[in-house]
Amino acid sequence: MEPMRLVYFGIRGRAEVIRLLLLDQGIPFEDSTISEDEWQGLKKDYIYGQIPCLFEGDKQIVQTGAILRHLARKLNLYGSTEDEKLHLDIFYEGLRDLHEKYIRLIYTEYEEKKAEFINTVYPSAWAVFETLLQKFGDGTSVLGNGKLSFVDYVLWEELDIALLLDPHCLDSFEALRRFHERFSQRPNIQKRIEARLATMIPVNGNGKQ
Repeated sequence: MEPMRLVYFGIRGRAEVIRLLLLDQGIPFEDSTISEDEWQGLKKDYIYGQIPCLFEGDKQIVQTGAILRHLARKLNLYGSTEDEKLHLDIFYEGLRDLHEKYIRLIYTEYEEKKAEFINTVYPSAWAVFETLLQKFGDGTSVLGNGKLSFVDYVLWEELDIALLLDPHCLDSFEALRRFHERFSQRPNIQKRIEARLATMIPVNGNGKQ
């Protein structure tokens, strides 16, 4: 692979799932964090004026989903049959929809809608994801039987930030809770958790989580 450099702010945000995948897969990359002020001067040089951006050599890849799918194809994390690929796409798009609702809560509706989000939005989403998680087998991974995919990283991070918002939000969803616990024990994921604690990297840009 060409040298990789991931450009994003010094938060978990939309780039964390990319970091998790690269770190867990043992892919060397430069984690290049920039400030909001620096970004204003660089924005015009990026496709769509957006980050995260993954550089492979001189090639820019933007949009979190595009980056993840690109890496998944390279690293054999996109399933091996058309049914598996379709399942991953459906699962990922559902997670992306939930994350957009989470972003709206964090940045525009935190005080007014936090309780409603925890009590209504999460249970509705978890019920669907729990069913999807067990579609292909034992719930050890999105494709079942421990077969890894890019969506496992997305699901784990979404559950992880949800547990910061409400530590009890998975109490009624055993399969999701066990998935989160099991995935947290992967050695390179453990290292990332420890690094996040050591550096106190925030989840979001406004300090809310």
